[in-house]
Amino acid sequence: MADITAAMVKELRETTGAGMLDCKKALVEANGSMEQAVDWLRKKGLASAAKKSSRVAAEGLVAVLIDGNKGAAVEVNSETDFVAKNDIFQSYVEDAAKVALACNGDVEAMKNAPDATSGKTFGERLTDMIARIGENMNLRRAKVISVNNGLVCSYIHNVARDNLGKIGVLVALESTADKEKLAALGKHIAMHIAASQPIALNIASVDPAAVEHEKSIFAEQAAASGKPANIIEKMVEGRVRKFYEEVVLEEQNYIMDPDKKVKAVIAEAAKDCGAEIKLTDYVFFKLGDGLQKKEEDFAAEVNAQLNR
Repeated sequence: MADITAAMVKELRETTGAGMLDCKKALVEANGSMEQAVDWLRKKGLASAAKKSSRVAAEGLVAVLIDGNKGAAVEVNSETDFVAKNDIFQSYVEDAAKVALACNGDVEAMKNAPDATSGKTFGERLTDMIARIGENMNLRRAKVISVNNGLVCSYIHNVARDNLGKIGVLVALESTADKEKLAALGKHIAMHIAASQPIALNIASVDPAAVEHEKSIFAEQAAASGKPANIIEKMVEGRVRKFYEEVVLEEQNYIMDPDKKVKAVIAEAAKDCGAEIKLTDYVFFKLGDGLQKKEEDFAAEVNAQLNR
């Protein structure tokens, strides 16, 4: 049997929002597997499908930059928010977005790209900055999207300075419609993405494995109701539709008009502009998403409560 530590219980609690003792029991049942423990809690109705983001707390900045028909988003991490407010660090993140555009979002290519500021590579500039400031930093990720005819629009949330913040969003709209109207639509969709945090553009782009995983969870939950198989099947179908409405951008209720789906808002805008509008791609970067906090004294507090 796996050794269930207080830190594991803490992580599961922050991930799922379930109670401390339920989390410990789930880990015991799952023999220490965090993923299986999450599923166990969900099957018991003790956790939601979406993992809570309270455990994500890496510092640094996200940057966005648009140049013509292309847009880039990058994330550069630091250990503390103090460094993220440093002009030297902020200038590096701004330049990272420019380099990302030149390297089409390839992080390794970015690190090896020549840097005009230092006369070295962009990666070596980061190494020098780490030595100078005395804190670990990381050029974590980048993505570039583009359109053939239309606009790439951006939005930054929790702005540190122009095009720098805690959340960065890019939206690609293919259309011959009026650029001002496209820009307004793109900005609003980007703001919606920042608030709703979709995981896929449309149903077709959702990972089939993720859908099957959700179906298995829903099926077990429905089976516990004791209803006939045909009813259970319909219940699962309904839950899958709900899942899509929660995580798929086109299927989400538009944050500025919840009675309409995002795809309906785009269709209405196209009719108003007299030209087809296609939402072809997007980028959503949330600072520290998927990264783990440093362990603090809370683990000891949890341990004390579990051993009462």
